[in-house]
Amino acid sequence: MSRALSIITEQVRERVRRDGVDIGSDHALADRYVRDEVQRYSERALGGTLPMLPDEHEATRQIVATITGFGALQPFFDDAEVEEIWINSPTKIFIARNGVPELTTVQLTDSQVRDLVERMLQSSGRRVDLSSPFVDASLPDGSRLHVVIPDVTLRHWSVNIRKFTQRIRDLHRLVALGSLTHQGAEFLRMCVLSGQNILVSGATQSGKTTMLNALLSSARPGERIVTVEETFELDLSARDTVAMQCRQPSLEGTGEISLRRLIKEALRMRPDRLVVGEVREAESLDLLIALNSGLPGMCSIHANGARDALAKLCTLPLLAGRNIDSSFVIPTVASSVDIVVHCELDRGGQRRVTEIVAPSGQVTAGVIEASTVFSMRRGVLHATGSYPTKTTKFEASGFDLSSVLSRGES
Repeated sequence: MSRALSIITEQVRERVRRDGVDIGSDHALADRYVRDEVQRYSERALGGTLPMLPDEHEATRQIVATITGFGALQPFFDDAEVEEIWINSPTKIFIARNGVPELTTVQLTDSQVRDLVERMLQSSGRRVDLSSPFVDASLPDGSRLHVVIPDVTLRHWSVNIRKFTQRIRDLHRLVALGSLTHQGAEFLRMCVLSGQNILVSGATQSGKTTMLNALLSSARPGERIVTVEETFELDLSARDTVAMQCRQPSLEGTGEISLRRLIKEALRMRPDRLVVGEVREAESLDLLIALNSGLPGMCSIHANGARDALAKLCTLPLLAGRNIDSSFVIPTVASSVDIVVHCELDRGGQRRVTEIVAPSGQVTAGVIEASTVFSMRRGVLHATGSYPTKTTKFEASGFDLSSVLSRGES
């Protein structure tokens, strides 16, 4: 069947070139062109000169996916249960369903992998080559693409696709999935509405971006939210939103736009809330300065725990230069960050909030004091009985913490 598919695919492409049409964004037109060529091929195959198609419907589906989608990977994009796809080599292609990885039976060639990557990068304007062997890009559906090529990798192109999903849009959905308790969700909703500065921590794939999206769904309808990311991942339903992403340098080495630059530009855009997708380096200093000015904000950070996240946020700004020292950074983190939400991915693929911590604003012996408001007990997130020390924002918004934190979780 592979020979038949190749023949029909080439006939479709030849007709597209001849007619001068664009079927990449018009699936109905693509489907019509492919069906026409499949029918013509089947008629010729009846004469005995070409191999017969065992399943015309399946042949049509595969060819449409090859021409307009992502070929052999398209079924994984169409499968709502698949959340990530990665290629270690053309013969080792993996997917993850509900956090659990599995090796697929799909096998490609090196040239097919390169063709897929080029097709994925087409709409982003980004590139990957020897001078720029890494690339992060957003696909048209919002999925995130990361590619590394030799000689940074040993032999084959390494491709990771983190799919965009609309399944989790708010805190209530996280409660339904067992990632968060109702009491924890109500507390976090109160935090968002009162303008708390929230740091979301966790390991890779623990659900940090999903948590940011869910938290932001609780923001007031009139808020103007400005988001800055290395590559677009956040997808907000807010009415007044501006999203910005970094830009790679050109072939001449010019035109790069860093996360630090975007944070500074965001402050000129009249935000009611600033959101940084993830802090990894010196941009953390610019974020802290923004939060310390009274602007509500959120961001995510890689860390093993909530307190580790605070410690890391105290270290990253030191990368900004020698004139920045911990005597400035640590008190600024303590006063600026109000809530830390820690997420984890367990071995069974379940993503859960395992800890919610509230810094007190005080520093003792170089360590930020913080109270644990929620923690895991026998596998369930429970209120500990501790309250956030910084209550000014809650009170100014008319919220009574005891109305949520004094209730026992059923």
